[in-house]
Amino acid sequence: MKKFKERWNIQSDFQLAIIILVFSLNGSLAVYVAKPLLNFIGLNQETTHPLIFWPLRVLIVFFVYQFTLIIIGTLFGQKEFFWNFSKKMWSRFNFIKS
Repeated sequence: MKKFKERWNIQSDFQLAIIILVFSLNGSLAVYVAKPLLNFIGLNQETTHPLIFWPLRVLIVFFVYQFTLIIIGTLFGQKEFFWNFSKKMWSRFNFIKS
């Protein structure tokens, strides 16, 4: 845990616990939200070929995850940490410059 605190510049064990909780909740939320989004655009597992359905689902989960990470992080009082985390993630994909 000490390694995480140093790497992420976290001040306390409580802050680390909140951050881990946010990552956990957000992962579940992103997967949960992806299904209705896919249904909304007319894609479901029964009618779409798996080679199309699963990559699209993973892509949608990824985008939903990034979007909701900032929202959930803000609700838990860690907006700055998750905003910086998201910017770093997007910069790795060359979408934004850090």
